[in-house]
Amino acid sequence: MDLCSFFEKYRRVSVAFSGGVDSAYVLWAAKNAGCEIGVYYVRSAFQPAFELADAKRFCNILKLPLKVLEMDVLSKEQIASNPYNRCYYCKHTIFSAIAQAAAKDGFSVLLDGTNASDDAGDRPGMQALTELSVLSPLRLCGVTKKQVREASKAAGLFLWDKPSYACLATRIPAGQHITAEDLQRIEKAENALSFLGFRDFRVRLFHDAARLQVTKEQMTLALAERENILQTLGAWFSQIDLDLNPRKAVD
Repeated sequence: MDLCSFFEKYRRVSVAFSGGVDSAYVLWAAKNAGCEIGVYYVRSAFQPAFELADAKRFCNILKLPLKVLEMDVLSKEQIASNPYNRCYYCKHTIFSAIAQAAAKDGFSVLLDGTNASDDAGDRPGMQALTELSVLSPLRLCGVTKKQVREASKAAGLFLWDKPSYACLATRIPAGQHITAEDLQRIEKAENALSFLGFRDFRVRLFHDAARLQVTKEQMTLALAERENILQTLGAWFSQIDLDLNPRKAVD
């Protein structure tokens, strides 16, 4: 089955939109197929502000209304306590809320942007999607991340080369309680590094230190901007460390 066949079968769909390239392509493909679409974005402490900005911009371009759902994920102890399978509880909570909102709007089919390159064995959140009967058209149709980017570029979608971006909670080691303060300073630090020209990087919390993970190509930039990094991130962290093992670019 290809995406055209998928959207011939499912003509009224709701889409959980993260603001990333995969779910953006699902939205575009559904719109291009003439489907009736409901678009839902969950705003929480785990999502940086730029994700919502990208989601709004993309929906404006497609002329699709975006429904933003507010959620206090840190009020859920199973999430805030940050167990090894936190992603399962988080996905279950978020997608349950989206499914409920979509059902109120008359949508019985909920889609997400999981693609055929995503490793189900390494993503506990996929269990939650299965339990909630969320459909992943890219995965079902065998569309890989590379193919999503190529097709998005050909379609002129501005998100086509946006780096993959896991939620802010992934920057905190499993077992360490997640606080709003830690999430905020991580977001500020990553915004500061983006301003300095970094792409596809992470600022991970290690005790009270910020551990920077950058790609091999940007290791030179990290050394060149050493003083700026120390001065800026020092406002939020007691120590700034650079991981000398280059971060592998995620596609």
